[in-house]
Amino acid sequence: MASPTDVTTAAAADDPDTGLRAIRALRDLADRLEVLQVSSARARGWSWQQIADALGVSRQAVHKKHATSRRDR
Repeated sequence: MASPTDVTTAAAADDPDTGLRAIRALRDLADRLEVLQVSSARARGWSWQQIADALGVSRQAVHKKHATSRRDR
């Protein structure tokens, strides 16, 4: 597995194939980290609005993307 530094360097590569594949890997990583951190925030009692503010999105957007159970709604 490549390090985040390696992937970041590859994203800036001159070769579009290398760069675009690295960007996809970074997006996948960011999505996985977002799920992890939103779950952690909810477990600690954060409101959907607090999470949305931290992510720079609307409360509705973060709720729609991450609410998985009736308890989260």
